[in-house]
Amino acid sequence: MGTWRGLRVAFIMGSLFMILLIIVYWDDVGGFSLYPLKDPKHEVLQSGCCAPTTMSPPQTTPASRAHTTSSSIVSTTASSASFSPKEAAQEHTEEGKGKQNHAQRKEETKEDVEMEISAYDREQEARKKRIGDVCSGKEDVEVPERTRPFSQIPNRELDHLIVDDTHQIIYCYVPKVACTNWKRVMVVLSQSLISSSSGKPYTDPEAVPADLVHNSTLHLTFAKFWRRYGSLSRHLMALKLQHYTKFLFVRDPFVRLISAFRNKFGRPNQDFYRQFGSVMLRRYGNVSGDLPETAAEAFKAGIKPTFQQFITYLLDPETEKESIFNEHWRQVYRLCHPCQVKYDFIGKLETLETDAEHLLKLLKVDHLIRFPSGAQNKTAASWERDWFAQIPISTQRQLYKLYELDFELFGYPKPDSVLHQ
Repeated sequence: MGTWRGLRVAFIMGSLFMILLIIVYWDDVGGFSLYPLKDPKHEVLQSGCCAPTTMSPPQTTPASRAHTTSSSIVSTTASSASFSPKEAAQEHTEEGKGKQNHAQRKEETKEDVEMEISAYDREQEARKKRIGDVCSGKEDVEVPERTRPFSQIPNRELDHLIVDDTHQIIYCYVPKVACTNWKRVMVVLSQSLISSSSGKPYTDPEAVPADLVHNSTLHLTFAKFWRRYGSLSRHLMALKLQHYTKFLFVRDPFVRLISAFRNKFGRPNQDFYRQFGSVMLRRYGNVSGDLPETAAEAFKAGIKPTFQQFITYLLDPETEKESIFNEHWRQVYRLCHPCQVKYDFIGKLETLETDAEHLLKLLKVDHLIRFPSGAQNKTAASWERDWFAQIPISTQRQLYKLYELDFELFGYPKPDSVLHQ
């Protein structure tokens, strides 16, 4: 009896539940098929009017949200169905044209980028080919180092090749060719200098102090390999030259000389005054009596080397008999040995911004570092004519012969004094 009563209760509850489901389902069905005709929004859409009547927003309930969503579906369908076949075809055609135009613009942008990259790659290949042609003797210029293999270059002449093992980079720095900023980049990449303020390695090249970046202890160069690796040093150099990315930056040789003179002798510099300036003044300056002890005193008295005296010093055979050229005016081919080292990238100060951008991408560090954007070239190439105006033509031609290989290797035009001889 108890079991039968339980079954009856269950049957009644089940029946009530089924009736409730039917009511809910019927309400949903009504929302799709019975009620839309009473909705003013649907009346507007079906009448074809473009501006619907403004109404106050209804209260939002779960049922009303479902009703509104389904009504929107019906109205959109009805609106689409109200288009004529001609209008539908025209809309489809315009949509197709829009997609086609977008794809065309995207393709044109891609082609522009590819053309720009391709043009730059061609320029780099031309620079490297130029070096190869000159070093192989295809150009009519004497190459003193052409037959000397890299293994026979003394260690002391490899002190400008900076190595970063972490990123597999070799940079040959050339003084007066943005080397301060490129050394900053190398310091950040190698994490060789700790910031006194943060206690951590510098991460921004512009924050690296310029007076510290030239400290030779910060950079691992090929010249230091013998002390570090002993008899394995030459073998390791050869391996790194084969597998690492190698780059250097150059500039017009005569403009580089102007920049060196302005920087080292155009203002008081005690070291350069003592080592070089005083020598120039004694030899070519017709200075009677003793020279001032300090550069500051000499400048105050109006005693300082002239640009012509500087050029005469460079051309004097006695200069290099006493000591090798200082790095600030030593030829690039003697600093970086481009006939023995096959560089992967040749940058120029005249195109520094563009070259730096492409180089950082080539090195795959453009996401880590940005080339400093400070003053880049205070000595303008246009100044060359003014600076050399007082230099005799014969002297200019002698100077060109001294730096001819740099002109030829890196594709710089001959000066007017040489062209019109």
